[in-house]
Amino acid sequence: MTSEPEQQLGVGTQDAFQRLWTPHRMAYIQGENKPTGPGADDGCPFCSIPAKSDEDGLILQRGETVYAVLNLYPYTGGHLMTVPYRHVADYTDLTAEETAELAELTKQAMTALRKASGAHGFNIGMNQGTVAGAGIAAHLHQHVVPRWGGDTNFMPVVGHTKVLPQLLADTRKMLAEAWPTE
Repeated sequence: MTSEPEQQLGVGTQDAFQRLWTPHRMAYIQGENKPTGPGADDGCPFCSIPAKSDEDGLILQRGETVYAVLNLYPYTGGHLMTVPYRHVADYTDLTAEETAELAELTKQAMTALRKASGAHGFNIGMNQGTVAGAGIAAHLHQHVVPRWGGDTNFMPVVGHTKVLPQLLADTRKMLAEAWPTE
């Protein structure tokens, strides 16, 4: 049995579009988990995540100076970040050891994503400063975003909605199991 879409009064001009509601995104839009200031003690999530279990913190790998963690608000499935433990904002402030480990964990992330999900390519980078788009500018983090041929469909372009095929806990488990040991 097919039914007509429910009409809602007072939501603007009627059109032929269906609505896909994603109310969980409102938490991100309203700044949930955003620090209250620039200091490590101002609610920085990247400073508090390492104190959690790997499962609760969505941590994929812990290094000596840097860790890899799933993005809580991913662009695509498998979107992760490599993050120094030390609360530092600028790439030029990293030590040589932190810089090397950030690069190594990024390489390992790419290997794990290819193995676990067959990623065809990657967007890798960091936004330095609020004006450059950093959501948490006070604590440096590098994004590793897996990409697949044809993954740019109408949903993010027209619908401003991301379709993620897997729960973050399941993605974390899959990538942690695929993470290279050396």
